[in-house]
Amino acid sequence: MELFEAIQTRHSIRAFKSTPVPDDVIHQILKAASNSPSYMNTQPWEVAVVTGAKRDALSRQLYELASSGVEPHPDMPLPKGWPPGLAQRAKSHNMKRLQLLGIRPDDEPKKRELLLANFKFYGAPCVLFLFMDKTLGSWSILDMGIFTQSILLAAHACGLGACPQAALTWYPDTVRKFLGIPESKLLVLGISIGYPDREAKINTYRSERINLSDFVRWYT
Repeated sequence: MELFEAIQTRHSIRAFKSTPVPDDVIHQILKAASNSPSYMNTQPWEVAVVTGAKRDALSRQLYELASSGVEPHPDMPLPKGWPPGLAQRAKSHNMKRLQLLGIRPDDEPKKRELLLANFKFYGAPCVLFLFMDKTLGSWSILDMGIFTQSILLAAHACGLGACPQAALTWYPDTVRKFLGIPESKLLVLGISIGYPDREAKINTYRSERINLSDFVRWYT
């Protein structure tokens, strides 16, 4: 797949087939992503690949916490608000997804069901948890973002779908304990990955993109 095509056609997948992803394909994706640039070549990323019975057991634990209303306590605080322009984009994005799925804005049970699907990994057979050392700062967070994009593009190029999920960071202590990850490691992100279910309506959704003139200024 040509690079510009990959960038322009990649989108988040939220419904997957149960077909397992071969280990060598995940290895290929992570090997490619390991070429991502990082500040001072520190390469702060650490990855836990979770599949099979481990995937199912962790999904049950996280789903139980979320469905029981346990308050999220992610290592990185969730945003408390957005500037007006960004807030409007987020609101519009959410409303259009609900409209596509035929969910009314006031249908709280259906909206909650949509949220809880995060903890089933949208049916994906594989989930990646990205960690970095807690002593690291903002530059390493930037590096983790670059690494994440590399994973998403490589997965897309391999014919897979992926979805980066902030919700999978809600209960970091549970994830660390389950995977035997030291407390010194910060849970940055979860990524569900697998073969897309092309028949699922949610996978037809495409988020809108702002125009270049909205975020680019030329100085000559």
